[in-house]
Amino acid sequence: MTLIAQITDLHLRPRGLACYRVSDTNMFAERAVRAVSSQKPKPDAIVITGDLTDRSDPREYAVARELLSQMDMPVFLVPGNHDSSEGMRREMYDFPGIRETTNGKIHYAADIGGVQLLALDTHLPGRPQGEVGDQQLQWLQDALDKNTRPTLIALHHPPALSGIVHMDNMGLLDADALAEVVAPYEHVERLICGHLHRPIIASFAGKVMTLAPSTGHQVVLDLTENGPAMFNFEPAAYFLHYHSEKTGVVTHMAYVENFPGPHHFFADEGVVWPGDEA
Repeated sequence: MTLIAQITDLHLRPRGLACYRVSDTNMFAERAVRAVSSQKPKPDAIVITGDLTDRSDPREYAVARELLSQMDMPVFLVPGNHDSSEGMRREMYDFPGIRETTNGKIHYAADIGGVQLLALDTHLPGRPQGEVGDQQLQWLQDALDKNTRPTLIALHHPPALSGIVHMDNMGLLDADALAEVVAPYEHVERLICGHLHRPIIASFAGKVMTLAPSTGHQVVLDLTENGPAMFNFEPAAYFLHYHSEKTGVVTHMAYVENFPGPHHFFADEGVVWPGDEA
């Protein structure tokens, strides 16, 4: 059995500063790290699918290093549009795979239990959209040829559309090229993404694509054609990707907050259920 936790879109800020003036993303991220750390069974690793920082500020990466040093499991990172590949490579250089680059893009392979993780870099300097790029696509194809273990592909920008127009306009520019690469490989069991600050499940190239919600604020669910770009404070959550030979990859959503319970499924004493009448 392999268990991989996924958190995304932390948008860490320099200490004392809120994100967009109202979102205390550092506090939210600390709560998420505590929740993942207390998860039972303990995850084999944690994957952070981009926007670790809000402005790729060295002070934000310093917060990230301090926060993630609390984790007693491997931590795998990919850049988002709010990060920068250069900044992440410079400031988070001692994290697994960060120094493995081609043409400035961070990408790497890692074996986690019975699963292969292939991490991609979709950051485009100065732009909110994402792009994998030809060289990284060739690396991905070579990696899929080389290792046929059940595979998760981690990237920040989702390659499939969500229907949230203002976010789809900031999507992956070369999604069709990515589809051509991954479609033939049956051992690609999941593409795991962030960016949209919502829990979303979609099909892409014959595979399952899952988007994890943010550890902080969430994008408002608005499927109208010209909906405004707004966020709210729906409950923060993270994903747990569970793999076994019997189940394949199964994705669960876990909330960061604690809620009332657990309670046993006991009926009230003396209750007579339909069909139980004497």
